[in-house]
This record gives sequence, structure tokens and C-alpha cells, in this order.
Amino acid sequence: MPIEVTMPRLSDTMQQGTIVKWNVKEGQKVKTGDVIADIETDKATMELQSFDDGTVAKILVPQGQQVAVGTLMMVLAGTGEDVAAAAASAKGGAAPAKATQQGGSSAPARSGSATAVLDAPASNGHSPGNGAADRVFASPLARKIADEAGLDLTRVHGSGPGGRIVRKDVEEAIAGGTTAAPAAPSRASVAAPRVQAPLPVAASTLTARRIPVSNMRRIIAQRLAESKGTIPHYQVTFDVDMQPLMALRGQLNDQLAQQGVKLSVNDFLVRACALAMLQHPYINSRWSGAAGSEAIEYVGEVNVGVAIALPIQEDGTGGGLVVATLRNADQLGLRQISAQTKTLSEKARAKGLAPNEMSDATFTISNLGMFGVAHFNAIINPPNTAILAVGAAIEKPVVKNGQVVPGLVMSMTMSSDHRVIDGAMAAQYLSTVKTYLEKPATLLV
Repeated sequence: MPIEVTMPRLSDTMQQGTIVKWNVKEGQKVKTGDVIADIETDKATMELQSFDDGTVAKILVPQGQQVAVGTLMMVLAGTGEDVAAAAASAKGGAAPAKATQQGGSSAPARSGSATAVLDAPASNGHSPGNGAADRVFASPLARKIADEAGLDLTRVHGSGPGGRIVRKDVEEAIAGGTTAAPAAPSRASVAAPRVQAPLPVAASTLTARRIPVSNMRRIIAQRLAESKGTIPHYQVTFDVDMQPLMALRGQLNDQLAQQGVKLSVNDFLVRACALAMLQHPYINSRWSGAAGSEAIEYVGEVNVGVAIALPIQEDGTGGGLVVATLRNADQLGLRQISAQTKTLSEKARAKGLAPNEMSDATFTISNLGMFGVAHFNAIINPPNTAILAVGAAIEKPVVKNGQVVPGLVMSMTMSSDHRVIDGAMAAQYLSTVKTYLEKPATLLV
């Protein structure tokens, strides 16, 4: 029986995917685990792997085409099966195939005995770095392999769409002995500039261009417009005295330095917000149900989502925002939160997160403090009922014991869904978070 490969659904929001590149050709034999295509989903670009051995009988969807979830994309002839007969059985790839995944499932799509799975996600575009390789259009996986092999990507010809360098190109270049990039001149041979505070060099001109919207950017636009259009937002802001936390953080990082652990302010925020949920469970909730049968769903797990901004590339692609999920965050210590956040952040920017790493968040934190932002409002990430926008800890005069003294103040603003959370409820929750942050020793137990 021919093996049908359909476009799988990897998240509740995914409705369509784009074939960035086919890595196989008709008539080619494939084995279980072989990467047969690169697929751009609503979250990232991911590799489509085969779960079956067989021969590619017919490819029904061309590269660059966007199709709905469940659409038949390719037919494999099973072991011992006639390839021509399998190809003849294909019924086009325009309409969704019958035996597809149910909505919201993160399992691979199957049709008949067809099996295909998306694995090892990669963000669309290339990751930031230094040197000539940043000026070439290459997939993150191709860059990773090239970096590990010391390969100069400017010497590699890309076979992907628009000349994009993909994994196969890098592997062929390595096998062919392509030389590495010229070594950078040593510091001793470069005269140090005398300017103490050099100004940034601006581009001489801007180029007018039009870049098609990626699936990720399209879904971001749709979901945030839906959020603002359907959820009654309002904001409550609290200022936090950060001097006690920064002092404790400095002490802990000094003690943990030899173990390679460095706690961030965001780690303390995640823990404080998660613990505060236990006292204010209405924040850890969802608005659900159709008109006339609405309900407030209290979620039993505290899963804190951390917003991660993806880098914009020189060609204008990339960018976007993903939310990495720290599951059962109320049960995690600061070191665990730090390790998980670091791992997820690095993976999001280098390769992309898997669907299970971006799903089921019950509350979201968006922190722009590292960019020097003092205050901002964030849009709620459905189905959450609240999101916390965190600014930088800024030195400013404060009044303590009737005296004006130097202070270190951080502003945090929570956007809430007024259908579920009233103003007093938001204030009470933030007051608890503030207490945890201003008495940070409580976060250690």
C-alpha cells in the first residue's frame, strides 16, 4: 500500500505550512529517520523526517508552496512495491488528505500506513554571529554544521530557494574539502583606535524592498490582533525596590561562579510570579466556552512562558517572537529556572523550539529590561489571562524613612483580561510578586 505523507499539525494555531525545500527526488530511496523536507510552520522552520523505508514515488507539492494542514505532499512506495503504481495512485496535493491529524495534536501526521515527523526545528534565516558568514543566506542548521567544521560559508554555493545554503550544501562542501575562512589578523597587528566613545556607523543609504511575510510573522499578527480585538485589556503598574534582590543575586552568583551558574533578574521574576500563583490562582486561568456557555477555567499547573525575541537578519528576514514554556515553574528552584531558560533561549535563537517547548503556558513574562526599556505594555498571549511586562532596574532618587536617597527601581506592568481579572485582583497579585522580589530570600526556600 502506498505511503502518503501529509502536512502535519504541530500546534493549535498551525493551519498551514510551506515547503521550503525538498531534500529528496522522485525515484530516490529513503530510510526511517531521513530528512525529506524543510517545512516552515507558524512557529519555525523544521525538518520533516520519514518514519518509513521506501522509494519516493511522487512529489505533489512544489518547493515554496504553502498548503493546509493535512494536504497530501508526497507518496512513497513501500519496500517491494511498484513505484509507478504508487505514483499513479496519488490524487494530487491541493486538498487535505483524509486520514490526517486531529486539531491541536502534536503527533506526526499519518495517512494509511504513512508516517512522517517534524524534528530538530530551525528558525527561518540565519543566526547572528561575526565575520563574512553573516552576509550569506543559510539555514541555522547549515550554519551550525559549518561552524563546527570551520567552513567558510561564503565559499559554498546554495541550492535552496533563493540561493539559500542548506545542510546538504554544507556537507558536500566539507566532503569536497572546501577551505575555511581566512584567519582574522591578530590584535597585535591592528592599531587600537584612539577614539574613546566611537559613534555607530550608519548605512549610507536604505534600500527599498518588499519581503513576503513568513508564517511566524503572519500568525503573530493574527493572534495579537485577535487578542487586542477580543480581550478587554487593562494595565496595572507596580514599582519594585530592586536593591535587596540585586545584592542577593550578586552574592549567589559569586558563590555559584565556579559551577558555571549565573542567575539573571528574570530567573527571580519567574520564581516570584510562579509562587504568587499559588496564592492567587485566578491569574493562572483561562476564559473558555462559546457565547452563552462561558466559563473560567482554573489551570492546575503553573507553566510560566518566557518571551524570546528572535534576531532580524541582514536580508530583512527572521525576527519574530516565541514563548518558551517553563513547566511546573512553582516547583523549580532558581538554578533549575536559570538552566532551563538558558537552554530554551539558546535553542530558540539557534535552531528553533519544538512545539512542546512552546505550548501550554498559563502566564507570560516579557522582559525588555536588558534593552534599557523603563516601562511598556504587553499584549496578552491567548489563552492566558495576563502577561507581565518588565522594564529595567533604574537608578533614581527614592524616599526612605523620610529621606531622599539613591534607589534602584524596576517597573512591572501587568496586562489583564478584564473578563476574568478585576483591578483589585491584579493589584493583589502584583503586590505579592513585589513582596517576593523585595524580600528575595523567600525565593530560596
